[in-house]
Amino acid sequence: MEEKFGQEPSDLIKVVLFGPESTGKTTLSEQLARQYNTVWVPEYAREYLQNKWNNERKTCEPKDLLPIAEGQIKLENELTKKATDVLICDTDLLETKVYSEAYYIGHCDPVLEKYALKNTYDLYFLTYIDTPWEADDLRDKPNEREQMFAYFQNTLEKYNRNFVILKGDKRTRLKTAVKHIDKLLKKT
Repeated sequence: MEEKFGQEPSDLIKVVLFGPESTGKTTLSEQLARQYNTVWVPEYAREYLQNKWNNERKTCEPKDLLPIAEGQIKLENELTKKATDVLICDTDLLETKVYSEAYYIGHCDPVLEKYALKNTYDLYFLTYIDTPWEADDLRDKPNEREQMFAYFQNTLEKYNRNFVILKGDKRTRLKTAVKHIDKLLKKT
């Protein structure tokens, strides 16, 4: 049953865009996928929670986190089969864990936590909060960006994840990301 939260084996370089809401993760995911002629894994939570909002006018609840995690990893595993050398992930289960803890007083479902820590990626790009915050139906913490950024950074440090902080405009972020992905590609 739990295996539905695990990654399928792959020789791809896997990169995750990681950080607070409205920090350019999706934009950069799309740019990097184009750069490397590959696919990118969208954030499943956005689709899931937008549907919930549209149909029920409800936001995320703790009971939604495992279905979100399952949908995210299922999408990642499907797109792994279509990727070239690099798979760009707009998010991962570690990000879902961060949001779970931030929104639900430190709580994270043990299954989510297990796979958030077990699934592996070659590099995380931690997106800084120097992009304008854009409101939508799901975003709700415009005044907590600094605290959320710190939480994301502390999580990557706590679990010894390989990460680079991306700052600056879109062009600067893309250039920095490409430089780091190219280094990984040269090692393979």
